[in-house]
Amino acid sequence: MSLVIKSVNDKDFVKYGRVVEGYDFGKLLSTLESCSPKPDDVVYVPSCPELESLEVKKYLADNVYGGMPIQIGYCNGTNTKLNCLEYHKDSEIDIAADDCVLLLGCQQDAAKGTYDTSKVEAFLCPKGTAVELYATTLHYAPCSAKLGEGFRVVIVLPKGTNYDMPDIEITNNEDKRLFASNKWLIAHPDAPEAKQGAVVAITGDNTDIAELIK
Repeated sequence: MSLVIKSVNDKDFVKYGRVVEGYDFGKLLSTLESCSPKPDDVVYVPSCPELESLEVKKYLADNVYGGMPIQIGYCNGTNTKLNCLEYHKDSEIDIAADDCVLLLGCQQDAAKGTYDTSKVEAFLCPKGTAVELYATTLHYAPCSAKLGEGFRVVIVLPKGTNYDMPDIEITNNEDKRLFASNKWLIAHPDAPEAKQGAVVAITGDNTDIAELIK
C-alpha cells in the first residue's frame, strides 16, 4: 500500500501518540521562531535556555511528565527522508511551530532485529499543534510539509536525553542500538548515521515524501 499523509487527528494516530490539548504554547513557539534558525539541512538542539526559561516548562514537567525533570530543545530544518528510526524509554513531546510531517512506526515491528519501511506511516502535525509520541513509537527528525519549505519543532524529553552514550557492556541486540543517552537508533543503509556506527536494521526503500508534498 502506498504511503498517504494523514492527520495527527486521524484515528490511525492513536497507536502512536495523542494530541496534547488544554494549554497555550504560543509564547514557546514565538520564542523558538525568534531564537533558532530554519536551515536547509536538519539541526537538533536537546536543551535551549531561551525555551527553558519560560513558565511553560513547569507545566510540561509537572502536568505532562508528572513531576520529572525535563529538557526543552528543538529540531529545525528541511527534510523529506526517513533515514533512521529511534525510540526512548519514555514519551517525547513535539510542538510544531510550522506544519510538519512525522514518519512513525511501532517498536514492536522492529523487535526481531529489522524494520521494513513498508510499515511506516506519515502524519501531518499542523502549526501550533503539540503531540505526545509514546515510548513505543519509532520516530526521527520531522519532515517538511511542503517541498522546499523548512520547519521548526519544539522537542521535550526527560532531562539528559540525547547526550553522550554511556559506556556499557554489549550483552544483547538492543544494547547495540544504543546511540546516545536514552536513545536507541536503527538506520537505513543510505543514512549518514550508518557511517557513524549506527546499527543498520531498516530494510526496504528509504522513505521519501518529496512526491507527496509538492
